[in-house]
Amino acid sequence: MNNNYYQQVAKLAAKVSSHDDEVSYLRELAGMSMELADEARMTTIKQRWRDVNALRKPDRPPIWCNPVGCWTEMIPAEALVCRSDVNRELELFFRKIMMKRDIDDDSPVDPYYKIGMEFDVTPNNTWGVDIVHESLDEVGSAWQYKSALETYEDFDKLQVPQYSYNKQATESRAAQRQDVLGEIMPVKLVPLLGYANKATIAYPATDLRGMETLMMDMILEPNRVHQLMQVMFEGVMNFLDAVEATGLIVPNTDEPMFLSDPLRPEPADGKYSFKDYWMAGNSQELDQVSPEMFEEFLLDYQKQIFARFGAVSYGCCENLTKKLDPVLAIHNLKIMVCSDWTDLELLVEKVNRQHCIMWRHLASDVVCLDNTTALRDKINTEAAILKGSSYQAILRELQTLMGHPNRLHEWTEITKEAVSE
Repeated sequence: MNNNYYQQVAKLAAKVSSHDDEVSYLRELAGMSMELADEARMTTIKQRWRDVNALRKPDRPPIWCNPVGCWTEMIPAEALVCRSDVNRELELFFRKIMMKRDIDDDSPVDPYYKIGMEFDVTPNNTWGVDIVHESLDEVGSAWQYKSALETYEDFDKLQVPQYSYNKQATESRAAQRQDVLGEIMPVKLVPLLGYANKATIAYPATDLRGMETLMMDMILEPNRVHQLMQVMFEGVMNFLDAVEATGLIVPNTDEPMFLSDPLRPEPADGKYSFKDYWMAGNSQELDQVSPEMFEEFLLDYQKQIFARFGAVSYGCCENLTKKLDPVLAIHNLKIMVCSDWTDLELLVEKVNRQHCIMWRHLASDVVCLDNTTALRDKINTEAAILKGSSYQAILRELQTLMGHPNRLHEWTEITKEAVSE
């Protein structure tokens, strides 16, 4: 196969006119994905991730982009030819793999299709009150928080959610997808699908109360904030208990960013636990609060969640410059995220080669300008600061390519050159 995989996909898609055609088409895509998973370059890519996350010197730091909102521009819904929800899900999954192969970053490709476990939750709305956002109801438009907890008395309506594994629904979903894929690709059941960030409990807290309001609460009614965060914390712990009770945990050491050596020796009984698992957390919603409030109202709760896991990644888009010391004190921290707002030089100094740095690139720097001159200069400058550190280069939070369809290809090439120096 040549590098332009999505052109091959387009040729296959043009032949689809019936359900049987869809199945044949999807199996062709699955076969192509299996070939990519078996490429010699994939061994190199996966070793690159394992080395950097183990603080060994890789052949070069791994780079990875997650198009997120850009996928609707790169693979619009009308470009999909399958009709059923299951088939469209599979088609989109495989087409993303093919497009990432053309972009040519360090995306790991595995010889299986993952689905997450299904859990029932009580109450049905999770926290006992309905989360509501106000928006313009236009695709791509902004939204704002609408507090579900309008008064402090409303905090007493909160309920700690209880979770139970829905074995039937999970196995039904797995069987549906396996029927389509046949013997070409196996379906793999995983506890949490994709990016594991259940420790990001400020997210649901601000969903319920609103960001500005919650920050005012920290001053005016700190006990109410603790009441809210305790419910968030207990809800997450209940969910983790329910996952563990299934006995079906498998390590997530095959995920982008978290791809690593096993976090501990293979268990003799073959039963994994969350000690074999990565967990991510961040404090984006509390970016503007003081280091002291960050610890009191968030990190102290998160650390109890992190204690259940084998490895932790911390940070996202927030500025952690003044909060580095408490984050670096997390006992099982393996990856320290540096957003564009965090002081990179200070972070490199504080990390002191004791953790892998996730060097996050700013999406607007990548997509907004008509040429890549400034982007190249910035990437080269920051790569020089990181020289000698263990780091991965990551581009996330993209929402649009701003009319630059080749920009992710260009970012990949520029970043590869910079990290290879």
